[in-house]
Order: sequence, then C-alpha cells, then structure tokens
Amino acid sequence: MAEARLRTELEESKAEIHRLNVRLSKGVPTLHKDLSLISVVPRWSGAESEVPLEEFFSCIEGVGSIGCWEPADQIKIATL
Repeated sequence: MAEARLRTELEESKAEIHRLNVRLSKGVPTLHKDLSLISVVPRWSGAESEVPLEEFFSCIEGVGSIGCWEPADQIKIATL
C-alpha cells in the first residue's frame, strides 16, 4: 500500500514538474511594480473643491493596473 502511494506521489510530482517546465518555456514575463506612478495620483483631502472621491479611487485603480500594484498597495497609496 505504501508503495502505491509513493508511485502516485511520484507521478503527481512528475506532472507538476512538466507543468512548470511548460510555463517556463513560454517565457511568461516577470511583472514588476512601478511605484513611481504614485506621483500621477492626485491628492485628496476631502474638501469640496477637491477631485470627487469616485474619480480619486478610479485614478488609483487605473494607475495601479498600469503599475502592477496589488490591491494592498492601492489601499496604502490611497491612505497616503
């Protein structure tokens, strides 16, 4: 029984190695965060004369998408 389990694990490991090799051979590019785009995000103080909150969040989401920011990064940047 232990031998059958080991054979199954070996086959699963071989399949995983194959999947990883295929992924590497496709040349999937590594994404890097571009935090320099923070300068594009307008400041928002909450004053009525400021840009609307919806536009502020939309800007953070758009710039975050371009800069490969994660949602946690977007939240941190919004609170800055």
